[in-house]
Amino acid sequence: MGALRIAVFASGQGSNFQAIIDAVQNGKLDVTIELLVCDKPAAPVVERARKASVDTFLFAPKEYPSREAYEAEIIAELERRGVELIVLAGYMRIITSVLVEPFYGRMINIHPALLPAFPGVNAIQQALAYGVKLTGVTVHYVDGGMDSGPIIAQRVVEVADEDTEDSLAVRIHAAEQALLPGVIQRIAQGRVTLDGRHVRVSSS
Repeated sequence: MGALRIAVFASGQGSNFQAIIDAVQNGKLDVTIELLVCDKPAAPVVERARKASVDTFLFAPKEYPSREAYEAEIIAELERRGVELIVLAGYMRIITSVLVEPFYGRMINIHPALLPAFPGVNAIQQALAYGVKLTGVTVHYVDGGMDSGPIIAQRVVEVADEDTEDSLAVRIHAAEQALLPGVIQRIAQGRVTLDGRHVRVSSS
């Protein structure tokens, strides 16, 4: 069995995408990154892909009549490349059933909070506004809801009294970059099993 073929979807800086690239190059992640999918052609993540010689599928959503239309194009590209796992890493677009259904159980997302708390956008700001003492990051399967899919792994980040959104974001992003490649590796090793809402991760 060859290395797991993955595609990464991202919209912005691409720090989690870079963490995946680094883990592959350091021999800690047994996957091949077949494609970066990005809805913002000028985003910094695109340059990261170019430097790592990762192919890109870039699109402008406004040029399509619907989300379903561009997702159909994306699926064709993923299937052509034999992609086995989609990793959403800072992809800021709502995903429809066109993409979710054929890839259910094969699409994961990383979210900057301890789900089910603070789903959706501005999760770090939500946590600070609520006054929680602990927040963190979650890797979960995508089920079509708003950050509602089965949870694979989480990592806790403490919130300090003096934290600002920026200072907390630094630690949240560090936790994301530490957690995500390891989860992908466990999936690549066949150690992650999805059973309804429950995800089991075996130790070997």
